[in-house]
Amino acid sequence: MATNGPKGGGRRGAVAKRDQVYNPRNRRWTKRGSDKKFMDQMSEKHRTFRGVRKK
Repeated sequence: MATNGPKGGGRRGAVAKRDQVYNPRNRRWTKRGSDKKFMDQMSEKHRTFRGVRKK
C-alpha cells in the first residue's frame, strides 16, 4: 500500500556544515558545528547521531 511523503518535503541527507567525530577515549560520538566547535555528545556509547555526516 502506498503512503504519502512527509509534509513540507523534509530534509534529505546530512545536515549542512555539521559532522561528528569519534572519541576513542570515552568511546562516544561528538557533534561539531560549522565553526568546528563541539556542540553535543551522544549519551549512549557506540551510537551515532542521525542525519549528521561522520568525519
